[in-house]
Amino acid sequence: MPTFVRRHTSVVIAAVLALTVAALFAAQSTLGAYARAHAVQAPQFEVDPLWPKPLPNHWVLGNVIGVGVDANDHVFIVHRNDTFDAQKEIGAVGTPKLSECCVPAPPVLEFDPAGNLVKAWGGAGHGYDWPTSNHGIAVDDKNNVWIGGNGACPASGTPDCPAGTGDSFILEFTHDGTLIRQIGMAHQKVNSNSTEHFGRVAKISFDPGAHEAFVSDGYGNKRVAVLDMETGKIKRFWGAYGNVPSDSNLGPYDPNAPPAQQFRNPVHCAEPSVDGLLYVCDRVNDRIQVFEKSGKFVKEKFIKPATRGDGSVWDIAFSRDPEQKYIFLADGKNEKVYVMDRQSLEILTAFGDGGRQPGQWFAVHSIAADSKGNIYTTETYEGKRIQKFVFKGIGSVPAGEQGSLWPKRGS
Repeated sequence: MPTFVRRHTSVVIAAVLALTVAALFAAQSTLGAYARAHAVQAPQFEVDPLWPKPLPNHWVLGNVIGVGVDANDHVFIVHRNDTFDAQKEIGAVGTPKLSECCVPAPPVLEFDPAGNLVKAWGGAGHGYDWPTSNHGIAVDDKNNVWIGGNGACPASGTPDCPAGTGDSFILEFTHDGTLIRQIGMAHQKVNSNSTEHFGRVAKISFDPGAHEAFVSDGYGNKRVAVLDMETGKIKRFWGAYGNVPSDSNLGPYDPNAPPAQQFRNPVHCAEPSVDGLLYVCDRVNDRIQVFEKSGKFVKEKFIKPATRGDGSVWDIAFSRDPEQKYIFLADGKNEKVYVMDRQSLEILTAFGDGGRQPGQWFAVHSIAADSKGNIYTTETYEGKRIQKFVFKGIGSVPAGEQGSLWPKRGS
């Protein structure tokens, strides 16, 4: 090939390479600008796939239906230790045994911050009723443990569980599982205006300064109830928008219908904030309703309002900064945790997805935060586990979907 042809070819190739590099740089710059324009400042997390540590005694978890954190960042969970396939999951139970593994763990388990099991307890005992279907666990400012229940008696009824009744009480225990008291009577009928008992409680939360407990009441009743923490007496209650609660059947949720003027079952959380507000999970209505602690309605926010079935608003936890700037909202139907600005109720970002791997969920049910900003999630149905998401500081994260927050190599 003549020299001038080779030189011309080299010049052309160099020019093409230069244009390609320039185009790639421009594209990268455009993508970077797009990412910066579509990023937000929010808490950053990554899943800890090694938390908690393996359980002893061939223990396994059923539906993990509540999570709470005490003053020492010990994590409490409550699970249903009767939600197993007896043939396939708990072969070591019964006579004769089918296999060496496995055995249901006691209903309440306590883990230290490193994921070590500290203590396990719970279940039926002398002098109190245990819920037919425990639901929700919370630790108050005295490190006492409160548990609700959402079980319903069968339509046919039984002598100890009459038809039309269900779990209608709350249990309070010491930190190590000694009964303090039972608030309310077992197997009472639904009555959202009762001052004597509850109607299948989902969760209990606390305002220590006012000595009040807020009850999401819940799976039978359709209300928020407020207790005096010292006496256990119901002080006040209300329904959606602060209305007098009604037990009327509203039928299935319809995203195209006007907003329901009452809560649907379940009323799944009622969380008081540091500035005197109360955030209520109206789960199947796909909304958070915000109230003053007196019960006066303030505002509402619909979350993924096209979601039917189990609904989108399952549980919330606040960030642990003094202002509680962020809400972490568990959505067990769409399998996400939303990070929201608490004041505006706008979704800043979301993470997670449906699946079995760390950082994914099958029915993410409950959520709680510790003093370090880490968050913990539990899963019901066939999820049957707890996961820890480690707080990595406030930083730039994608607006919209982040996907599963796997640890970065070397982190």
